[in-house]
Amino acid sequence: MNSCGGRSADMASTDTSPKNDLAGLEAGLDALETTHSAERVGLGRVLLSKVVPPLVAIALVLTLWQLAAASDLKPDYVLPGPVDVWNSIEQMWLEGTLLGYIWTSVSRGALGFAVSVAIGTPLGLLVARVKVVRAAIGPILSGLQSLPSVAWVPAAIIWFGLTDATIYAVVLLGAVPSIANGLVAGVDQIPPLYLRAGRTIGATGINGIRHVLLPAALPGYLAGLKQGWAFSWRSLMAAELIANSPDLGTGLGQLMENFRTYSDMSGVLATIILILVVGIGIDLLFFSPLERRVLRSRGLLTKG
Repeated sequence: MNSCGGRSADMASTDTSPKNDLAGLEAGLDALETTHSAERVGLGRVLLSKVVPPLVAIALVLTLWQLAAASDLKPDYVLPGPVDVWNSIEQMWLEGTLLGYIWTSVSRGALGFAVSVAIGTPLGLLVARVKVVRAAIGPILSGLQSLPSVAWVPAAIIWFGLTDATIYAVVLLGAVPSIANGLVAGVDQIPPLYLRAGRTIGATGINGIRHVLLPAALPGYLAGLKQGWAFSWRSLMAAELIANSPDLGTGLGQLMENFRTYSDMSGVLATIILILVVGIGIDLLFFSPLERRVLRSRGLLTKG
């Protein structure tokens, strides 16, 4: 009797049934997740790793810039120092014009990018899913993506004159190929099993695109959107710089050209810095958080 009970206890202690294996796996995953949560870095370490390095880099650039300006490598009107450039920005702020210049360009860029997304998304889906269309216009999209957007400005001026249509045309021609190609790359990376599973449960046509294709292609699509915004912003600056007219209002590109006309190098450098800050700010405030969220939801980002 006791012998039987001992054998039963031994069998229970060494039970390797699938149910117990699954329970052990779940416990291990829970422990791993708990350990990872406990190891998440604090705010101080985040600031130290994310904020301090760019601040140090900026301080180094400003120091080298000031040393170059103070060493008289070039005359002051050719190579002004950081203080002179800051004074130009401060002057525009005191005049109440700085935010107006920035808003003119940002609003144009946002509208042009939104229209580019509306055009580039269905175009990318069409190229990705229809072989004949891909063979016909896929290489053209790749070629357009590599074409400098400034090359479109003279043609757009001839087509539309010195109007807002010229600026938006250049933005669209610069951004749409990037967005479409990003979506094509995302769709190409979808495992075929996902698409077959979607068709099995009846997710075809628009429902398949909405519930299977776009979610599965989201990382590549998001990369295309991010690149599309970069192309939109660069194309906009090129268009504003060349298509310069009082009727168009004054964006950052027109502002830089105005400073160049008056040989105001401090103003030119100040405008370049503003263009750079706006571009980086849009990326940090919108695209980078969205990208981290998507990657984290896919298990592709484990820190932070």
